Amino acid sequence: MRAQVMMALSVSLAFLVAGVSLVGIFTPDFYAKETLNWQVQSLGQDIIDLVLVVPVLMVTTLITFKIKRTGALLWGGVILYLIYTFTIYSFDVHFNKLFIFYCLTFGLAFYSFLYLIYKQLKEPTITQIESVAVKKVIVVYFITLSILFYFLWLSEIVPSVINNTIPKILVEAGLPTNPVHVIDLAIFLPGIFSTGILVLKNKPLGLILTPVMLVFFILMDITIAALSAMMQQKGLEGSFSITIAMGALALFSLVLLVWYMRSIRSEES
Repeated sequence: MRAQVMMALSVSLAFLVAGVSLVGIFTPDFYAKETLNWQVQSLGQDIIDLVLVVPVLMVTTLITFKIKRTGALLWGGVILYLIYTFTIYSFDVHFNKLFIFYCLTFGLAFYSFLYLIYKQLKEPTITQIESVAVKKVIVVYFITLSILFYFLWLSEIVPSVINNTIPKILVEAGLPTNPVHVIDLAIFLPGIFSTGILVLKNKPLGLILTPVMLVFFILMDITIAALSAMMQQKGLEGSFSITIAMGALALFSLVLLVWYMRSIRSEES
């Protein structure tokens, strides 16, 4: 991946994400059209984007330049996270003055990710996993995680479909559908499952997507843990056990990421 292109994309995305976050945080009643539940989550997401995601975006960019080309795959995980979160901003936050910027960030992140995958498939950075153990753990983790979350989301959806009722979470959030359900069931969970299969079969795309997915998991788990704590503090639907569980998953994904990065053979080895 060309250094100049990556830096331009990173700086542009960092500027957009930081700008959107600052407006959401410091503009009084910016999310006034939302329910209290969705206000807390939207404001919480702004804070997380500003204090966690933007710094990680720039750190992974610098790692790529100064240390190893494999840092581009860590960068890809941040980009994937931005695609996920700005899909939600674009579709499930009421129309406001930042709508164009939501769409611009979403689109730029999406095409940045496509560019990364194109360059990696053309000139793969990772050529082999040298540890059989880490490979087995990754395959089991990815496949198990995708199946468990399918059952979790379907356990919320199916009873409401059968009883012709609206899930409680949608009533509280004031949304027509749950964007997390849509994105996960349609795209991300099949993607995680497929990545596990690709790793099992030693396919180049699987080797590329593994660190991308693990960085995404870390950021998303931290986000869910933080948002759950914020909601509980406001007396809303939140759980300390969810915060603990997501924190544990984030830590496990981080350990697995470090193990994986130490177990790969790359062009730099």
